Amino acid sequence: PLEPPLRHLVHMFLWGLSAVFLFAFASLYVQIPGLYGNEGILPARYQMRFTGKTLLELLRDSPTLLWLGPRLGLNTQQGMELICLLGVLLSFGAMVMNPLRDSLVFFCLWALYLSVYQVGQVFLYFQWDSLLLEVGFLTVLVAPLNLLRQTPSRHHDAITFWLIRWLLFRLMFASGVVKLTSRCPTWWGLTALTYHYETQCIPTPLAWYAHQLPVWFQKLSVVATFIIEIPAPFLLFSPIRSLRLGAFYLQVLLQILIILTGNYNFFNLLTIILCFSLLDDDHINFWLGGFWKSKQTTSWSQAALSWTAFLIALTVYVFVAYWATVYFGLEINWEKKSLSSKTEFTYYQFNGFLKTVIASSIWLGLLSLFWEVVTTMLRCASVQGIFWKLLSIAQWAIFASAAATMFAISLVPYTYIEYESSSSIWPSVRKAYGTVERYQLVNSYGLFRRMTGVGGRPEVVIEGSMDKNSWTEIEFMYKPGNLSSPPPFVAPHQPRLDWQMWFAALGPHSRSPWFYSLVHRLLQGKRDVIALIQLEESRYPFGKQPPAFIRAHLYKYWFTEPNEDGSHPQQWWRRQFVEEFFPAVYLGDPVLDSLLSQHGLKDKVQMRERPETLVPRVLRLIREHVRTLSGPLVLWSLFSTAVAICLVKGLFSMPPRDSKCEPSPTEPKSRKTEDTAPPGAQGDKLQKDSESPHRPAEGDGGKNSQRSPRKQK
Repeated sequence: PLEPPLRHLVHMFLWGLSAVFLFAFASLYVQIPGLYGNEGILPARYQMRFTGKTLLELLRDSPTLLWLGPRLGLNTQQGMELICLLGVLLSFGAMVMNPLRDSLVFFCLWALYLSVYQVGQVFLYFQWDSLLLEVGFLTVLVAPLNLLRQTPSRHHDAITFWLIRWLLFRLMFASGVVKLTSRCPTWWGLTALTYHYETQCIPTPLAWYAHQLPVWFQKLSVVATFIIEIPAPFLLFSPIRSLRLGAFYLQVLLQILIILTGNYNFFNLLTIILCFSLLDDDHINFWLGGFWKSKQTTSWSQAALSWTAFLIALTVYVFVAYWATVYFGLEINWEKKSLSSKTEFTYYQFNGFLKTVIASSIWLGLLSLFWEVVTTMLRCASVQGIFWKLLSIAQWAIFASAAATMFAISLVPYTYIEYESSSSIWPSVRKAYGTVERYQLVNSYGLFRRMTGVGGRPEVVIEGSMDKNSWTEIEFMYKPGNLSSPPPFVAPHQPRLDWQMWFAALGPHSRSPWFYSLVHRLLQGKRDVIALIQLEESRYPFGKQPPAFIRAHLYKYWFTEPNEDGSHPQQWWRRQFVEEFFPAVYLGDPVLDSLLSQHGLKDKVQMRERPETLVPRVLRLIREHVRTLSGPLVLWSLFSTAVAICLVKGLFSMPPRDSKCEPSPTEPKSRKTEDTAPPGAQGDKLQKDSESPHRPAEGDGGKNSQRSPRKQK
């Protein structure tokens, strides 16, 4: 067939990305008042400086739709809430309605998330936020333009989906490489996972059990991680389908294990959606049980080709296993029933290997893109009909040029992981990257670069007091604090204050200036900020009256050990006091006021309140209904509703089991539809007619079926 088998795959990819956008916008919406409100930790209005420039100049300097807020009678907080609600509405609509999985809709989702990203400051500067923006922009090229009702077959889907595959390669390969280029002793010693489960930001309850696994298994897991993240991504460009499917299942397995043991919001779901670029419609039909129905006999040449591909794939897997055995010193200890491993190469050997691999990967990506462009051109040239052929070729030229441009620009952040390769990029490509850098079209990645908390998980514990003698700990909803509280499941919601508290514990408080504003808001008793810490007023010890003094101590946390009988202990954590993190301060304290003024966090004169119009009134009513709901509850309620609607639509759209596809004898024949249909539709009709030689002629009431073969002819 001329059309590549990607139709169902594209819809599955777009549906999954719509769900991720829904999680991202809804999670941020419930936290806006406490993080970015006028009385929040980092008010977003401080980032909006109206200097008398025109709207186009403001958008050029800082591309955010929040510049339009004053024209609608909205302040910055209300503008952010409106943007997030529009994002939730569009992504929810794209999940439940196929026509809304449109290129323009995903462009709006990308522009909306970019708008809040520009003022998000430290709470939105995570790699998955940049990754979502890059995927969102690429999806503008992947998604169809449903406004054009009758379009030819989308032969360029293979080109645009290749960009998704290239992004997945950059993400996974860079994440594996930076673990070794950082010279982190835990990654080089293969002991990183013996610390990871208890030192990650917000672990899950399963992380406690994973932490109890034997050391030899933890080291073997690190070796498996290196294999999945360094050599396996090269299989993404393999011409052999079985190798690509093997890479798909390896990447998905890694992401599922991370989801089970850690709360990394929507990042792992987004990575799994990127892995869809390795599939095709045939494999999706296999998942749905259609493989056995569509199974056909193959010729001897096809069978020989399949066996050749199988042998090549088997050779590749054996080579990877041999490579891992040699370079990681894998050796089975039959007496202890364990597997020993150690790194058998040096940093300088790996650095030399990296220089060669970076250049080779760029050429591999270029050849893979060239292959997709050429094969797509041949499909477009084979389209029947002059008009449809010219339109297909025009689309091919546009999307091939866009793919080549995105590939060239992405080389700049991709080569950041190796200095010499980065310095060899053409200056014109660097200039182009600098032009679009503010739009987050392409980014550099590298997750879990160094393992923190080797000597114990550092944790900041905030305490309040009314008399400076008796202190009460302020417990957060999600991050570790109470020794008896189990770790929660909160993904895909990201409690961004809890995440920043984890980063703050890694250094002195001077490296986290936002912490001064947090202390100030707690002394003031601001309800929006308190809701980020505890949603239930009964669980916050100073709900009736703000504390007069606040201080912070630094502790080291560890997971507890199982009891001698193997049962779970009463407490999940044990801790040890380290030092004072922040001294005791009070409202109006000169030390606190000086720190706030030094970092521009001192309360400024409030802007004059404007008369409340319709849009601010609606935003206030929605906020009042959502204020008492937790982030995970809001996210899963929206997602469950969308899935339920999709299931109901699917049930009602299923044809009855006894229904026939043939038209009734009295149904008139539509000549206009046949003449104006795309060439693919006409081909399908001709194929159906040729497969049914005994089908009665339309319009004769089936009488010809009783005539002799000569009369029928």
